Amino acid sequence: MTFDVVGTLIDFETGILRCVREFSALPDDGAVLAAFGAAEAVQQQRTPELPFPAMLDPISTRLAVDLDIPELGEVPSPLRQSLGSWPAFPDVAEVLARWRDRFVLVALTNADRAAVEAWGPALGHPFHDVVTVDEVGVNKPDPRMFEAALAKLAAVGIQRDEVLHVAQSQYHDIGAAHALGLRTCWIERRHGQVGAGATPTASVVTRPDLHVHSLAELEGADLVQDRRAAG
Repeated sequence: MTFDVVGTLIDFETGILRCVREFSALPDDGAVLAAFGAAEAVQQQRTPELPFPAMLDPISTRLAVDLDIPELGEVPSPLRQSLGSWPAFPDVAEVLARWRDRFVLVALTNADRAAVEAWGPALGHPFHDVVTVDEVGVNKPDPRMFEAALAKLAAVGIQRDEVLHVAQSQYHDIGAAHALGLRTCWIERRHGQVGAGATPTASVVTRPDLHVHSLAELEGADLVQDRRAAG
């Protein structure tokens, strides 16, 4: 199983809002998150080689203007400095701990290795391997990120048709993974909420193989049960 981390396992929207609230009591969380998502989309186009933590500085500079919060424009930005304290979703550590003994778990993230290590205690250090932007040199949805993960899995005898990619972002993950022939699970963390939140909006919503709202729900899904039995 390959996993997106930011937004799927780490609750980055809560982390972003906590940070912004230190400087402003803006009443509209949706406006803050939408501004972040728009700024990230722009920055990914400008610097596709930068890991997500490094993008937080220019993203924050843009947010300082868009949200009229000058303090966010400092470098290193408050958002980047707060990244290590962003919480895991409450269902994550327990489920991944059970899965670690049943599946090969690989983080496939636009963050860098330092950020993954910083989130390790909150996640429970579940991964057998990690693929990061500082290793590959590009960001998802670039297919080279997925191919790097598939190469690592192939090296331990796991083929493409045995992989399930788990992610919340249609923009970064689900469409790209589907195009490469991977099975996909869309963890729709924003189920019941309006818009894409702090994630850039996908131009097309790709139909995944599985569509759930949490890892706990995925744990009970038929596809995961079948793989457990096969293992």
